[in-house]
Amino acid sequence: MPALAVRIGGDRRPEPRRDLVDLVIARLSAEFATVPATVLSRLVADVRACAEHLGLDVTPELVERVARERLLGLVNSTPPRDRDGTGGRRP
Repeated sequence: MPALAVRIGGDRRPEPRRDLVDLVIARLSAEFATVPATVLSRLVADVRACAEHLGLDVTPELVERVARERLLGLVNSTPPRDRDGTGGRRP
């Protein structure tokens, strides 16, 4: 198993992957308004990390497509009575 490289020094360049994550989060948050922002950002970051781990070319399109599928599964697995946020209670 290869060793992980550790960068030591003061050269702090901005992380280019942060822009990718922010772009995808902005697109998906408009489409999935019922999903909390913390859940959405964690899911997108997880998809990006998984794609990198698998050695894939991580592009905004790839991350967005996979994250959208996971979000659809999350939203569609919620029972219908809870989708409105009332927990099944009637007004």
